[in-house]
Amino acid sequence: MVDHTGPEVDAATGVSTTGHEWDGIRELNNPLPRWWLWVFYATIVWSVGYWVVYPSWPLVSGYAGGVLGWSSRESVDVALAALQTQRGATLQRLADTPVEQANADPELLAFSQALGRAAFGDNCAPCHGAGGGGARGYPNLVDDEWLWGGSLEQIQQTITHGVRNADADSRQGEMPAFVRDGMLPAEEVPVVIEYVRQIAGLDVLPEADLAKGKEIFEANCAACHGAEGHGNQELGAPSLVDPIWLYGYDRKDMTETIRNGRGGVMPTWVDRLDPTTIKALTIYVHALGGGA
Repeated sequence: MVDHTGPEVDAATGVSTTGHEWDGIRELNNPLPRWWLWVFYATIVWSVGYWVVYPSWPLVSGYAGGVLGWSSRESVDVALAALQTQRGATLQRLADTPVEQANADPELLAFSQALGRAAFGDNCAPCHGAGGGGARGYPNLVDDEWLWGGSLEQIQQTITHGVRNADADSRQGEMPAFVRDGMLPAEEVPVVIEYVRQIAGLDVLPEADLAKGKEIFEANCAACHGAEGHGNQELGAPSLVDPIWLYGYDRKDMTETIRNGRGGVMPTWVDRLDPTTIKALTIYVHALGGGA
């Protein structure tokens, strides 16, 4: 950039320059359009008026309330109060009705579906997806495969207290780290994997020793997953004979699961959502998966 000692007049346009030059291009000293300047000045006047009318200036222990005394927080509070009044009677009915009866009542069912859908989007969708389809490590809620049971009562318990957290009533149970904790020799992992793949209907290596794999399975896995691999909802042990795999079903994923275990956590919602919202959420989730 070249900074000339004073402005020059551009020969082509007859406009004086600012004295600045970039790569041979000189900056003309053209004034801003008058309409643009008036709009700019108007925005300054508008901002001053906004500062006076609405709360905007911070104070030592609060903020200036503004001439109108309006605030977005109070506006939201008023809207929520109006919504509470509108829903009040139905909300009270839902609160007073056992979840099974509410699910069988057409009016309460429709109300719970709407309330539960909103609660799901705000609280559950980040992990389970907007439609409940789940993701790797997060259960799919739109099928009929339930780790801890799919009845209304079971779903309500899971939502209320969560899974593997500090809540004394949370669901407990985890996949042990068989190799890491020395419960199973590393060389036996590929053997039992091929057996599990067989009962799951997946491809099996031709050289697999399925008899040995079954023996290992019965000694280490059947206690939780069942002798035939159908799972156990009381322990949160998934079925191994269907195509639904929470952490993947290729041999690498299965090896990781057996070697180092699995133990996802679901938070407790009893301190975050009120009982009526949990009930509505229970009914909504129950409908996603078609029930138990």
